[in-house]
Amino acid sequence: MHAYRSHKCADLTVAEVGQTVRLSGWVHRVRDHGGVLFVDLRDHYGITQVIADSDSPAFADIEKVRAEWVVCIDGRVKARDASLVNPKLPTGEIEVYATGLTVLGEAAELPMPVFGDVDYPEETRLTYRFLDLRREKLHRNMMLRSNVVRSIRNRMWDQGFNEFQTPIITASSPEGARDFLVPSRLHPGKFYALPQAPQQFKQLIMVSGFDRYFQIAPCFRDEDPRADRSPTDFYQLDIEMSFVKQEDVFAAVQPVLQGIFEEFAPGKKVSADWPLIAYRDSLKWYGSDKPDLRNPIRMQDVSAHFAGSGFAIFAKLLEQEGTEIRAIPAPTGGSRKFCDRMNAFAQKEGLPGMGYIFWRDMALTRDSVSSEHWDEYVEVAGSQGFTIDDLGGVSKPGADGKMPIMGAGPLSKNIGPKRTEELRLKLGLGLGDAAFFLGGKPETFEATAGRARNEIGRELGLTETDTFRFAWIVDFPMYEKTDEGGIDFSHNPFSMPQGGLEALMGDPLKVYAYQYDLACNGYELISGGIRNHKPEIMYKAFELAGYPNSEVDKRFGGMVKAFKYGAPPHGGCAAGIDRIVMLLADEANIREVIMFPMNQRAEDLLMGAPSEPLAKQLRELNLRVVPKE
Repeated sequence: MHAYRSHKCADLTVAEVGQTVRLSGWVHRVRDHGGVLFVDLRDHYGITQVIADSDSPAFADIEKVRAEWVVCIDGRVKARDASLVNPKLPTGEIEVYATGLTVLGEAAELPMPVFGDVDYPEETRLTYRFLDLRREKLHRNMMLRSNVVRSIRNRMWDQGFNEFQTPIITASSPEGARDFLVPSRLHPGKFYALPQAPQQFKQLIMVSGFDRYFQIAPCFRDEDPRADRSPTDFYQLDIEMSFVKQEDVFAAVQPVLQGIFEEFAPGKKVSADWPLIAYRDSLKWYGSDKPDLRNPIRMQDVSAHFAGSGFAIFAKLLEQEGTEIRAIPAPTGGSRKFCDRMNAFAQKEGLPGMGYIFWRDMALTRDSVSSEHWDEYVEVAGSQGFTIDDLGGVSKPGADGKMPIMGAGPLSKNIGPKRTEELRLKLGLGLGDAAFFLGGKPETFEATAGRARNEIGRELGLTETDTFRFAWIVDFPMYEKTDEGGIDFSHNPFSMPQGGLEALMGDPLKVYAYQYDLACNGYELISGGIRNHKPEIMYKAFELAGYPNSEVDKRFGGMVKAFKYGAPPHGGCAAGIDRIVMLLADEANIREVIMFPMNQRAEDLLMGAPSEPLAKQLRELNLRVVPKE
């Protein structure tokens, strides 16, 4: 028999009853049932129940073991009584009667339990990550990640892509985040950089004549941490293709990603409809460039309905250049209680509140409507098929007891029945619905409006569950204004401007790039673009962002040189592995799907990184640490 095991802890079934077996693993838990000991023995594959009574030669040894000891157990397979079968375990029909036990590794008192789903502080979990990873959920997440990566590789090879590895030590490159720098011992005062992405190398692979490249690539960015982003390193599915337009990239990527979600999210709907949404429209409709399309709410510009209206706040706001009023429709949200709740949400977001209108059926009287709005009320009621007499009495052919649908709330009262009705019709709303309104320069309120849209969708049960919906966000602006009033790249600096060199001769802020993102359920999964492969366009693009030709040659000399010797049109993208697995595992925190993650302060609590270097190491690198002021 093997020194440690004849079977794994998920192998045994009733077919092995009567056999002598050897199992090794961790003691998941021990239960003492009055002279009969039960041990749940766990390994990577599963759990087997081991039993020992006072007649067992292993009884005295089993009495000594504690949770997470590593043991080797010899025993005989027995069938469980029908009443004791555990259908939740693959081994639930059997148990192993222990005849011998060898302790392979004792465990000290545990700082956190492995058995059960008790939530422990993240600091403890990361300091003892090796224990955390023994827990069922984390173990399952890591296996999901491994299987997703395997499946991605297979799908990419099946689509004619070839996998190549690119350097980890390279030159610094402006990719939109801070580099991690690596000092050179052989070249004092000079530094390498860990790659933020294999961007330049994968483009050089295309110039070198390879047609379809992919890699599961480690990337390093010195970023501020977020729940859906690692602060130091992450992995991405990196892709590049020659002789393609963006539609070709989309066509190659969709079967891979959609197939992954269908394979690893059984029972959930994976939409095959991946619409293309312009960046500017995504911000206008959803308040985000990574919209959650499970929520059907689409915001609209309703400035025209408030310009010159009786609602002075919005009317005066619209007199300022560049301002808008946006509406967030809220189907079924037509109650004052819900409107007040959303107002409170807006105040938590730092706004004074949101204007709102909710629609209900009601008859008005002359006393309840200002004189200038009475005729409007009669007109609106008439458009709905009602007849209003001078006192406000309502009649309608074939009277059914219904009343006209009218807006309620202070905002409606100020703008009057006619504008309120026009808003209702524009927004496609009806009885029992509501709408919320925000105004100003879009960049000051779009993000808040997007969060309010998400909150409304959740509160009203409009947002789908158990569904994945994707959208390509396209036509990103090539440039943006900096806080200092200059011009910088807004996205990937290596993308081809739409319109080529000619487009760069005009206003940079009006230039769109062949850049695209893939959004899924409110997260960005993919970012990519069609590349700028012509040196003259590349020089001009960087010049507008403040980089002279000499700087371009210095930073990207290898790529510029390569482009001068015949570069094919090419493009690609990168998909975040960590974020894909996070969605598939239904986790809100990316650290739940990374085996050894950093904490929120970019610290490795298990290995003690970052750490102070030895004086000898600094001397070898010709470095000196200057104390922070």
